[in-house]
Amino acid sequence: MVTQITKGIKISVQTSFEGTYFKNYKIHFAFSYEIKIENHSKDSVQLNTRHWEIYDALNNKEIVDGEGVVGKKPVLKPGDTHTYTSGCLLSSPIGAMKGFYSMINFTTTKSFRVIIPTFKFSAPFALN
Repeated sequence: MVTQITKGIKISVQTSFEGTYFKNYKIHFAFSYEIKIENHSKDSVQLNTRHWEIYDALNNKEIVDGEGVVGKKPVLKPGDTHTYTSGCLLSSPIGAMKGFYSMINFTTTKSFRVIIPTFKFSAPFALN
């Protein structure tokens, strides 16, 4: 598990290998990740957008930007936690993701970025 705190918002990430799949006549490696967002600040905040950089061992890079996380824009009061699970398909058995969430602080009405630390994907058979 990797964790990082930005402006009182703690991000923790746990990854898992889900298996291999064939798509468009090509093998893909499926991974899931669970992200826990904890508000350790004294202000209420809302997650508005996400930015991802997804890498695989073949040096492919994909950028993904979007609204919220899995269809939600959670509001976190001080002490609140929001956990969600998502996933990605890679062209190789090893890869990584990193990024940030854009959030708004309801007290100051200012937007800020919360860093999502780099987390790695690896299929168990690829580690030998």
